[in-house]
Amino acid sequence: MISTVDELRARLAEVRAAAPGARIALISTIGSLHDGHIDLVHRAREVADVVVVSVFVNPLRFASPAEFAAYPRTPDEDERLLESLGVEVVFAPDANELLPTGSATTKVTAGDLGLRYEGRARPFYFDGLLTVEAKLFHLVDPDVAVYGERDRQRVFLVRRMIRDLFFDVEVATVETVRGDDGLPVSTRVGMLEERDLAAAALLPAALDAAAANADRGVDACIAAAQSALMGEPRIRLEYLSVVDPATFLPVDEGSSGPALALIAASVAGHRFIDNAEIYLG
Repeated sequence: MISTVDELRARLAEVRAAAPGARIALISTIGSLHDGHIDLVHRAREVADVVVVSVFVNPLRFASPAEFAAYPRTPDEDERLLESLGVEVVFAPDANELLPTGSATTKVTAGDLGLRYEGRARPFYFDGLLTVEAKLFHLVDPDVAVYGERDRQRVFLVRRMIRDLFFDVEVATVETVRGDDGLPVSTRVGMLEERDLAAAALLPAALDAAAANADRGVDACIAAAQSALMGEPRIRLEYLSVVDPATFLPVDEGSSGPALALIAASVAGHRFIDNAEIYLG
């Protein structure tokens, strides 16, 4: 587990010297790895020769020092998992290594879109995410970066940053890994009691309802999703939107063609996000 920038640069120099021209894939995580991350590594193996995984609990993504401190950290388990998957380089710095002043003075901003959807609930989140992602791109110089599709807003904003800042990085994605209940696999799922887990499972059901009614238009699509959640007091809905995948802006009534249904809600104090591709009729 490499923990300093100098060690990372030295290790990557060794890798490139041993295998000139090898394609390098970067997977950036905040640790507590699960089955979804395993799929990211498998996808990285398909598109590159060398896999670099960062494990960094980014304080810029959290609302408060208390929330940052409470995030589960499982470094030993993460290391064993990544070693078993044959990952060549694991970069696990502490906060002072990547953000030596405690917070980044120079930041990448997500702009107006960074204040919508997830950004509305956490207005600091995407600026913090993109700032660290840009640092990792600079340090690793990957050929490809691999992301899960559970957070489609993140993928959209990273792609836009790559374009705007002229990073020479491709983006590869992996479909959301789901449990038997339809929920995306995440650290938070394991924190729920049985009754709360049953409530959270209504979120992917709401997206299914949206997709089933997409041929009737945007309003009917959203109404169907809302109906699927009615009567469950444990769910606190934060947003439910249908957006254009090309712009990530809300679509108008009367729109047709491919779209994304986005949902976020809290259950027992834990936030969940999900999305589904739909086709508006």
